[in-house]
Amino acid sequence: MRIYIASSWKHQHAVEMLTERLEERGHEVLSWLREGRPEEAFLSRLELTAFINSDEGKRIFNFCSSSACTADLLIYLGPSGCDAWAEAGAAFGAGIPVVGLLAKAEEVGLMRHMVRKWYSSVKDLLLALDQKNIT
Repeated sequence: MRIYIASSWKHQHAVEMLTERLEERGHEVLSWLREGRPEEAFLSRLELTAFINSDEGKRIFNFCSSSACTADLLIYLGPSGCDAWAEAGAAFGAGIPVVGLLAKAEEVGLMRHMVRKWYSSVKDLLLALDQKNIT
């Protein structure tokens, strides 16, 4: 299964660990971490604006939006910001199943209905994937 993980840079290590677990199970992860640069998370507002408008920023945007809309599954790992929710919305609009890892501090209103199922742990999510009981 081709999987895209929508999340924030602040969860870089969790995304890396989840990616490893998914790939160990034979899934292909369309990884924005591999496309982007970790230092993007530490840019000032001015530097971030310049990056977003750069050719590299546009390339990464195209990778992320395309991956979110062509994956077999999108996993939302929160709490994350507007970019991850935009990716979830794009996937939902494209008919891609969206599931989420529930976070205590998640702030989302009605749009939570885009998520077909919320999992309370990585273990439960992986078990559902292993049992092909996710979509």
